[in-house]
Amino acid sequence: MNISSAVVITEPEHIQEVLQSLEESGLCEVYFHDDKSGKIVIIIEGEDVNEETFKLKQIQTLPHVLFANMVYSYSEEEWESAAEYLQKLSNDVPEMLNDENVKAEDIVYKGHIKGYIS
Repeated sequence: MNISSAVVITEPEHIQEVLQSLEESGLCEVYFHDDKSGKIVIIIEGEDVNEETFKLKQIQTLPHVLFANMVYSYSEEEWESAAEYLQKLSNDVPEMLNDENVKAEDIVYKGHIKGYIS
């Protein structure tokens, strides 16, 4: 599952029309809007990036939408990959740093932990 936020911009006089189009489209959820600036923040969900991109392109074609672009994206697949990488790194932590009996003042840092802690 992917979740992204996007900003949609319209002319202020068309914001109510665009809000209605977005809400009726089923492509996204409207999170915030500012009547004076014509800015709308939306949330798009999809099974993958391709589905989110498809939805964004559909939003860009709605009447009176001047601009719609992704601002933030979260992907479960990317998180799983990062979590695996971090887990591998945690296995490389020197035993001394995981030993509760070692006092912090006994650890001497010399610029690179792996090379200097024994």
